[in-house]
Amino acid sequence: MPDMSNAPTVAVNPSILTWAREESGYAVDRVARRLQVKEERVAAWEKGERQPTLRQLEQLARFLHRPFSIFFLPRPPQLSPLAAEYRRLSGVEPGHESPELRLALRQMLTRRENALNLIEELGEPILKFSLTASLKESAADVGKRLRAAIGVDVEAQLLWANEWQAWNMWRAAVEQIGILVFQFGKIPLEEARGLALLRTPLPVVAVNGKELPEVKSFTLLHEVVHLMLAIGHEEAPALREQRSSNEWDDVERFAEVVASHVLVPEEALRSMIAQLGLQAAAWNIAEIRRIARRFRITPLAMATRLRASGFITWAHYNRWRSEWQSYVATLPPRTGGFATPVGKALNRAGRPFARLVLDALAANRITSVDAARYLDLKFEHFEKLRGRLSEGPSGEFADE
Repeated sequence: MPDMSNAPTVAVNPSILTWAREESGYAVDRVARRLQVKEERVAAWEKGERQPTLRQLEQLARFLHRPFSIFFLPRPPQLSPLAAEYRRLSGVEPGHESPELRLALRQMLTRRENALNLIEELGEPILKFSLTASLKESAADVGKRLRAAIGVDVEAQLLWANEWQAWNMWRAAVEQIGILVFQFGKIPLEEARGLALLRTPLPVVAVNGKELPEVKSFTLLHEVVHLMLAIGHEEAPALREQRSSNEWDDVERFAEVVASHVLVPEEALRSMIAQLGLQAAAWNIAEIRRIARRFRITPLAMATRLRASGFITWAHYNRWRSEWQSYVATLPPRTGGFATPVGKALNRAGRPFARLVLDALAANRITSVDAARYLDLKFEHFEKLRGRLSEGPSGEFADE
């Protein structure tokens, strides 16, 4: 470890050091390892017994993704708990999110706030998402209503060239009904495949960038259903959600079935089964994969859909799902395409937000420095970004 015993120190508020670390979700040992000091040194800083050097404080600010000036505040900022913002996530205890998830949540909340500010600066109306859903409703009816709202035509869907195009078209359709769609990275799929921020207007749906494109489409619509339930007062943010685990599983299953109905409407499903000659199918892996490919969704999503319409029983579905998971475990890992800086920015923030930033820049409402910070994109790439926005979403494929 580097010896900085003779370097000048900086007088900072020790309570801010503790707050910044805990609010970012890090234990003392993680901070100590990153700054290459002993744990006792970090503990001494937080007790006010010692002070960090200027370099150590700069490193800490970068590691915790906090402005350097925050360490000189007289008292810690009063922030709402992050768990008051997002919908309940299975396996994530409110207030104990991983540092990576906490950072992603803060970044998405900031991006949403920036979007609202830019819309106000430009004098544009805010498109309000107002679709609701009730757990007492038929999942098929909710799915039909959501599909009608986003306006995806079945004939167009069946002509999509691949899963990447399907994902981008579903995303664009959801974005045009008053929802911001973001992607996040560096978070294991086991912690969060997708999430929803329940603030209105401009609620947020976010999808894990590690997902395969055909899975992202399902996850996207699954999260939109959670938004509909929240607007219908059927669901509360994670901090206030009081359902038992079994009761929450029922909510998740409802969202899954609704999403499957959005992806594959009943009439289209029956027509495709007849077209492929699958009326008397045994619905094994090969048969379900065959029909799933037509709609650009995963076989698992298609199995969910077939079960919802009574083509397979619960017992058959559970047996098939076990066989499918065993089959998937034998497949080599798939890799995404190479992401350019512009592609990363669009994947992360979405086309509506990118367009807002460029419009505000053109109207001299923000500076180029602001625009680059909002998009996390160097200004030298802005011309390419404008070109990508003018081309439409159907050709984008690279991931973060």
